[in-house]
Amino acid sequence: MILNKADYTLYLHQDRLALGMDKGNFLRALIAPNYIWKFQKTLRKLEYYQNCKTGLFNKFMFYFIKYKFRKISLKLGFSIPPNVFGPGLSIVHYGTIVINSNTKVGKNCRIHACTNIGASGGQPEAPQIGDNVYIAPGAKIYGNIKIANNIAIGANAVVNKSFEEEGILIAGNPAKKIKAIDIKRIIKHV
Repeated sequence: MILNKADYTLYLHQDRLALGMDKGNFLRALIAPNYIWKFQKTLRKLEYYQNCKTGLFNKFMFYFIKYKFRKISLKLGFSIPPNVFGPGLSIVHYGTIVINSNTKVGKNCRIHACTNIGASGGQPEAPQIGDNVYIAPGAKIYGNIKIANNIAIGANAVVNKSFEEEGILIAGNPAKKIKAIDIKRIIKHV
């Protein structure tokens, strides 16, 4: 969670590394903007203003940033609330991504399109996901569960129970352990 200006800067830096972006140049950003990076910058700025800023002017800025955030969220198909993801978030493609606001995801998460992470059966508890987790396209993760660090979740997996063992690949419907893996081969910047 972003609690000060230093955290805000760290989160932006880690997100940039996770997306494999260089500082780039102004002309390239103007001609061919990276909308996912724009979304992530707006998300982090919204978190910063929501968690750290007070006062009348900052309140106006918060609502302006919130408006921009909603606009780009609709454009890209993302329903990602603030203060869910740790630093190093990498959203790979445009497309539907729906995340419950009670979900907590650690640092260095790589997430693909058509992913849903949420509560189950009207319960308020949502998944708690560790660090260095890869979530493949179409994964559904729901319920009051915990996912350990260094886990890869396969395409179209339905995860409805906890996985406490680190360094594994889980897949299937319902999800089960497939094999041990090295997450550094999947998430390169870790």
